[in-house]
Amino acid sequence: MTIFIFVLIAIILTSVSLYMLFPKLDLPAWKGAVPVLNYMEISEKVGRPKWYGLLTIVPILNIFIVTGLSVALVRSFDRFSLGEAALAVIYAPISFFRLAKDPSAEYIGPILTRESEYQKQIVEARKAKQERKLKKLMANNPYHKSFGREWFESIVFAVFAAAFIRMFFIEAYVIPTPSMEGSLLVGDYLFVSKLSYGIRTPQTVAMIPLLHNRIPITGNESYFKSPSLPYYRTKAISSVKRNDPIVFNWPVGDSVYITSSRSYSLDQVRQNPSWLSQDPQLRQKHDNQDYVVRPMDKKDHYVKRAVAVAGDTLQIIDREVYINGVAQEHPEKAQFAYLLVGNLASINPKKLMEWGIEEDDRCNCNGRTGFALDDEQVQNLREAAPQLQIIHCQFGPQPNKIFPQDPTHFPNWSVDNFGPIYIPEKGATVSLDASNIALYEKLIKDYEHNTLEIQDGNFIINGTPTDTYTFKQNYYWAMGDNRHNSEDSRMWGFVPHDHMVGKPLVIWFSSKNGIRWNRIFKSASNI
Repeated sequence: MTIFIFVLIAIILTSVSLYMLFPKLDLPAWKGAVPVLNYMEISEKVGRPKWYGLLTIVPILNIFIVTGLSVALVRSFDRFSLGEAALAVIYAPISFFRLAKDPSAEYIGPILTRESEYQKQIVEARKAKQERKLKKLMANNPYHKSFGREWFESIVFAVFAAAFIRMFFIEAYVIPTPSMEGSLLVGDYLFVSKLSYGIRTPQTVAMIPLLHNRIPITGNESYFKSPSLPYYRTKAISSVKRNDPIVFNWPVGDSVYITSSRSYSLDQVRQNPSWLSQDPQLRQKHDNQDYVVRPMDKKDHYVKRAVAVAGDTLQIIDREVYINGVAQEHPEKAQFAYLLVGNLASINPKKLMEWGIEEDDRCNCNGRTGFALDDEQVQNLREAAPQLQIIHCQFGPQPNKIFPQDPTHFPNWSVDNFGPIYIPEKGATVSLDASNIALYEKLIKDYEHNTLEIQDGNFIINGTPTDTYTFKQNYYWAMGDNRHNSEDSRMWGFVPHDHMVGKPLVIWFSSKNGIRWNRIFKSASNI
């Protein structure tokens, strides 16, 4: 509703200001008050065909059309300064009001036509080698821009265009952690389509262009929380399908401690106090209560695989994922933690690198150092070093670490044995009781913005006692292909649909200890 009101006010102010300005263009004032028609008339008055103004009804494109016509209209009143152009771009109704009220503001004719004709004279003089005439035309050129202004406007337009494309269409994203190895590697640069699951309007509008949430070097947040817009998403081109790789805003990343190594949600630190001793920066920030509260669209970006979608029931039994009771195939390059007992140094290091086994693949194996390996890597090791013992890492129950962090009702859940758990679907209703409220409490309160109180075992949602809840949006279950070295839904729960950023399309660059040419332009949507 807020964005609708904002747009409505802008349309009204534009119509009023053009109603006042149109008589100076020898046009009936009433035409200035009619949306779309007013810009069709402006098109003709600045030197565009009349139909050009119809493009103002085309979503997204209309932003560029209205901006261009507004600047051209101001210039058609002999106002060529950078400040006048900037005001027409930032908020055109103010420019139109000023022109209407300024007695000295006179319409000089269709600026685009006049400029084109003047440029034609310069070209003809140059071709005819009329040096004297050319020199005069160049010296008296009313449309000439200084070198500095040309560069400034070019840079501003380039930044604006890049930020616009990034905000609504395609965003570049780099893989920072090994949670998706070996499907997506650390150092892979992706193009992510924001069209696939519907264009999401930005919640934050005052920000530094081309930055997500942090300013390099200073470490400050790169945006202001207000003014803000409500959530809205256009119709999706495609739905989220099971096993799709997805990019999303980290659901629990609304309140975070930020250290040089990573972000920690407040809930994570409360549930895992041992982390305080492992990260001195975290300890200091925790003691000082130095944390950042972020709006939804500025939460950290994560990339995982949607192993289950809305309406599915997921269960993990001995590392095998079951959806609706059916065992699922592992992704081709899925990795698990193994303990290697023996002399790994006996294997040629070049061979290890060729197989993709590196230092970064080291991971925790119940307090010992293991390696995250896929089936092919395990087979290569067995063939190269038969004496090497390759042992599956067995992870027992971790009820305080594993979602929903409820040891009373879910004491045996672990990364390898989890569920069953229902993935909420929009419009579906579940019964609530003490045994499952931990699964849905954050969803009800934080993701769907209700009040929830629990009094004597009874649930009160938005002031009304109830023992059921109907979901307002779809949810997904995200897991990394590096199954024992991925912080994912098994730790923090569901991914709401409104947190979806987009779908990875292609790896446009990849680098780690040199450029990985074999990965460039590789599809990222079918991994």
